[in-house]
Amino acid sequence: MRVSSKFGSIAGIIGVSLIVLLIAVALFGPLLGLASPTANNLMARLAPPSFDTTKGLHLFGTDQLGRDILSRTIHGARVTLMIGATAVLLGGAIGIVIGLVAGYYGRWVDAALMRIVDVQLSIPLSLLALLVVGTIGPSLQNLIFVLALTSWVQYARVVRGQVLVVREREYIQSAHAIGLGDVRIIFQHILPNVLSAALVIATIELARVIILEAALSFLGLGVQPPSPSWGRMLAEGRSYMSSAPWIAIFPGAAIFITALSVNLTGDWLRDLLDPKVT
Repeated sequence: MRVSSKFGSIAGIIGVSLIVLLIAVALFGPLLGLASPTANNLMARLAPPSFDTTKGLHLFGTDQLGRDILSRTIHGARVTLMIGATAVLLGGAIGIVIGLVAGYYGRWVDAALMRIVDVQLSIPLSLLALLVVGTIGPSLQNLIFVLALTSWVQYARVVRGQVLVVREREYIQSAHAIGLGDVRIIFQHILPNVLSAALVIATIELARVIILEAALSFLGLGVQPPSPSWGRMLAEGRSYMSSAPWIAIFPGAAIFITALSVNLTGDWLRDLLDPKVT
């Protein structure tokens, strides 16, 4: 167990470090004076990765329109992380509130809310996202809404289970006895005890949301041009895999590294916050 815990801590440090690096690149990368991610330069189209400044510094090469892959990857990180974080926060807020209400009040309230959860879980999340985006149309706001819609159920189920345990504890019974209101008990005494579980879910959901956003963008249902998106960059690069593989390799590597770092962080948080882990 000690060896496992040691490796878990190392993996967690690596995951957190990668996330911090990705956030720093997303925030400060555009300040490096790179080429515009949307500027076309047909004279430099399909240029391979190069450090030759005489031909323009394209560390990751250029795509079929001569756009700088490095600049597009960095700007894509901003879009992806913003969409992922917003969708996770929105979905988490909805799911936590529903889980708190269902677990605290129980009976028909719990039954009704959990049946809604069961219905949504019976529909594949990717299919649900495709149906909703295909119906309301692709846009940044719609994409965030769809991703949040597919993530709240995980929070609701876990938080509801935690609340069922916490509400039976003596200090909650004492709060009832002295006449505290339901809202105060839920948000002041129960919520702090379920936030650790919700935080672990958030890290896992962030990785899933990032991959789902990339998949929707790959299909043309995500972020629309000219805004760069890792998923759309992959879609654009699939026709050039034999002649210019760097168009797809770098955004694909960005998706892999981001999802991996978030998963490593989530596993570490789960072990850190779980009192049964020694």
